[in-house]
Amino acid sequence: MNEAVSLPLSAESANPAAFTGVRGDFRRLIIRGALLELITLGFYRFWLATDTQRHLWSHTSVGGDAPEYTGTAKELLIGFLIALAILAPVYLAYFFVGLEAELYQDFASIPLVLFFYLFYQFAIYRARRYRLTRTVWRGVRFWMKGSGWVYALQAGLWMLLVIITLGLAQPWRQAALERYKMKNSYYGDLAGRFDGTGWGLAKQIWPLWIPLVLPIGFVVLASIYYESFVIGLILYEPRTIGLIVLVLLIVVLVFLIAFPFAYAAYKAAEWAWWMSGIRFADIRMESKLSISAFIALYGKVIGWTFLLLAVLSVWFTGVIVGASAAIGDGIGEAEGDLAILQHPVVLMGSALGYVLCALAFGIVVRMYLRRDLWARVVASTVIYNMSAADSVTGRGVAANALGEGLADGLHIGGF
Repeated sequence: MNEAVSLPLSAESANPAAFTGVRGDFRRLIIRGALLELITLGFYRFWLATDTQRHLWSHTSVGGDAPEYTGTAKELLIGFLIALAILAPVYLAYFFVGLEAELYQDFASIPLVLFFYLFYQFAIYRARRYRLTRTVWRGVRFWMKGSGWVYALQAGLWMLLVIITLGLAQPWRQAALERYKMKNSYYGDLAGRFDGTGWGLAKQIWPLWIPLVLPIGFVVLASIYYESFVIGLILYEPRTIGLIVLVLLIVVLVFLIAFPFAYAAYKAAEWAWWMSGIRFADIRMESKLSISAFIALYGKVIGWTFLLLAVLSVWFTGVIVGASAAIGDGIGEAEGDLAILQHPVVLMGSALGYVLCALAFGIVVRMYLRRDLWARVVASTVIYNMSAADSVTGRGVAANALGEGLADGLHIGGF
């Protein structure tokens, strides 16, 4: 009986991954997609999502061969319609039950929130299953089994522990969930596994715990003890109250400035940890992504966001000024101001401004946090022992697109 023998690290064959996509091609693809989304009232997003994934996969070289994405926009559309038939009654029931629950206790709606959280996690698992089964490399399909509801239950229990520990358990939660996903993932007849550990991720991200988690914990505690906090402030002298408010404002300002960059560093550490933990039999990956790799990308997104908001403000001002000139009399009075805000020109102009701003923001996010982020992840990755895939046998079947439809309905992104 032959047994698999793992090679020593010095004897492993290394194959660097590469991303060969041209930035201008991707930019034109997403700008064209955004314009078609506008024309089709958003329905083109299924085709845009498919084209985006196909572009990223087809320009990712692994051992000289690029994976092929075989998913179609039609599958996503059908999956979305099926998911909509499931989600619409749930949303409606949540609305009416929520109204009834408020008649009794504020916390009576918690079970509904928990249900939606678990349903969200179920959708994440099913969406990954769909995308994996639509990925083919060297003619062999990736595939996935396992239960989305088991995954959702594990995610819910781990999140409870994360909340209790103010985020300290997050690395171990990530490791446990990745182990479940990878042990149910296959490349042909090669079984996957995940060797990353919670401690391995914690060692990289612990300096980020303070700017990321402590302010969130402060907000949670402040919301719970809001009345006691306000009463305590009233008992102080006005000068002391002003000092406390000033300190709180400084803390909030520092948090708002530091959070995006701390989050970018966290995501870089998480990506490197995740890529380095993936295994398919003897095939393993290693990522040398630095913790600062995404900071510039997130900084550009923030800069574009402020620019878009500034342009949107100018747009609104122009629309209101135009409507004011059209109405004429009554400007400055309460009735006149209300008439301006309700004028068809203002309503239509405001709606158009929001839509254009949202589409532009989507272009920015896809450009920097999908294409550029993926290019940096791929460029930092090396695959070892790829010869283990030379004799792989195809197995598994393609999953239906319901998971991707649920993901679209719940606004879940990612690879």
